[in-house]
Amino acid sequence: MITRRTFTAALSLTGLVAVAGVSPFRLIDTAFAQSKEAATAADVAKPMSLPDMALGPKDAAVTVTEYASLTCSHCATFDQQVFPQIKKAYIDTGKIRWVFREFPLDIKAAAGSMLSRCIAKEDSAKYFAVTDVLFKSQTEWVLKDTTEQLKRIGKQAGLSGEEVEACLKDQKLLDKIAADQKYANEVLKVNATPTFFINGEMLRGENSFEEFSKRIDALLAKKS
Repeated sequence: MITRRTFTAALSLTGLVAVAGVSPFRLIDTAFAQSKEAATAADVAKPMSLPDMALGPKDAAVTVTEYASLTCSHCATFDQQVFPQIKKAYIDTGKIRWVFREFPLDIKAAAGSMLSRCIAKEDSAKYFAVTDVLFKSQTEWVLKDTTEQLKRIGKQAGLSGEEVEACLKDQKLLDKIAADQKYANEVLKVNATPTFFINGEMLRGENSFEEFSKRIDALLAKKS
């Protein structure tokens, strides 16, 4: 696991150059030792350094927490193909609460997450909208000139180029994202994306709507 100090040093040395070009820097090392203790629903629900971005009622009987990286192709596929079905069937109807948490696998994913936070502020609906845009245009801003592409997306959301650059240099925001990722990794045992927790129970990988529906319906039935 790369430490916050190493993360900070990497950014200070590379700045926006690392974001704009291909960087070997990785936030996560999946070869770390794992604890045998399983995370609990309370561990998943624990307040993070950054406020949770969520859709659906706070008192919902079922809460799904997603950990995703904006440069993860499986996460993008889930966002485009499965999440809309879940949103229509369960979130928009008030049956569940959906929490999205950043788990950036590289410096570009971290930059995208920072931009989402800067644009949305405390507005969860806007955060999900920006995240959706980043997933839809993933190949463009990840494979091309990332800084310029993020500036373009930021401009569409009302930010100037200077504001986007300031956002990407916001060390406090970056530290909070890194701290929350460290907690997810060390306590919740998240080491890949996407990873989901349904009322605290882990579900790894890009699962189908049917798989989510089966698990959610079973929990809703217990609560009724």
